Amino acid sequence: MRSVSRSAVRHRSLDLGLLSEDLFTKLLAVERRRTERSGRRFVLMLLDPGRLLKTEQAGQTMGKIQKVISFCTRDTDFKGWYREGSIIGVIFTEVRADDDNSVVRSLSTKFTDVLYESLTVQEINEIKLSFHVFPEDWDEAEPDDPATSTLKLVLALETNWRTKASLGIKRLVDIAGSLAAIILLLPLFALIALAVKLTSRGPVLFRQVRLGQYGRKFTFLKFRSMHVNNDHSIHEEYVKRFIAGAGNGQSTGNGQEVFKLTQDPRVTPLGRFLRKTSLDELPQFFNVLAGEMSLVGPRPPVMYEYENYGLWHRRRLAAVKPGITGLWQVEGRSQVTFDEMVRLDIRYAMSWSLWLDFRILIETPRAVIAGTGAC
Repeated sequence: MRSVSRSAVRHRSLDLGLLSEDLFTKLLAVERRRTERSGRRFVLMLLDPGRLLKTEQAGQTMGKIQKVISFCTRDTDFKGWYREGSIIGVIFTEVRADDDNSVVRSLSTKFTDVLYESLTVQEINEIKLSFHVFPEDWDEAEPDDPATSTLKLVLALETNWRTKASLGIKRLVDIAGSLAAIILLLPLFALIALAVKLTSRGPVLFRQVRLGQYGRKFTFLKFRSMHVNNDHSIHEEYVKRFIAGAGNGQSTGNGQEVFKLTQDPRVTPLGRFLRKTSLDELPQFFNVLAGEMSLVGPRPPVMYEYENYGLWHRRRLAAVKPGITGLWQVEGRSQVTFDEMVRLDIRYAMSWSLWLDFRILIETPRAVIAGTGAC
């Protein structure tokens, strides 16, 4: 059969009433923000016609598909190109049902029934149909899950200044910087490891599962600063209060409230020194070298922290990789609320540049030496 060019299909989309990919992506970003504020979920349906777009009857088939979409959607839903000329997207706004599975099942059944009434079995076999509920469950989503990929598309709109070349340079800086730090600080690594081993029982390194970019889980490394077999509920309770906007009842010398867990009984005497000087963070250069973290970025949360996040807080996990240092460390550290910390992380992601990374790296030693908000 004679194939139809993509430009021809794109031209036909004007007659089908589908929004352009650029406009559809913008609306997807708007709906994500609306969901963060209202808590009302929305569903994104993706319809891939596959080889049907490359046949001589592509225009006629697209007309049938458009009629199906029109019949199964409301006036408040958005229809457009998720991928220009190849994948159609539909945004079902403000889904009210509590059970995500029932919503997806209902929409899937409705679309499938109408497709079978309008298209032949051969045509239907070429179509791939998928549904994605926002916000998706990042705890269970795999890195290449369609929902995670969809989230990446939405965030790409907000960070469209970020090119592959600039991200490649950032990664090269991470590799070079982490390698240089590991080599130059190797004697210090050995000294701290020996001190940890001699002053308390337990392993030298503290390993903990944390969430990276797009909710990827990874093993986070630090020099151990706490006694082994301690009660983590102390920190869990603090995290809940911190996210809720409550401090710890203490303040700095100038009267500012401290948003940090102080006088933690789990911390060893050596651990207090390591934490105050941030020397316990040095093993994270290995996380950077492995590509799990960056030199600069938001701090990666633990699982029980993430479980207490509001919807808009989750954005700090998506835009960039977590880092050893960031805007929070140099501009706020322990004297800002959790919401303010998240806003700093989002501000960094939206205004990222190599120069900003360089400035943060230069200012980090000063913040550490000043010990603002440290314990």
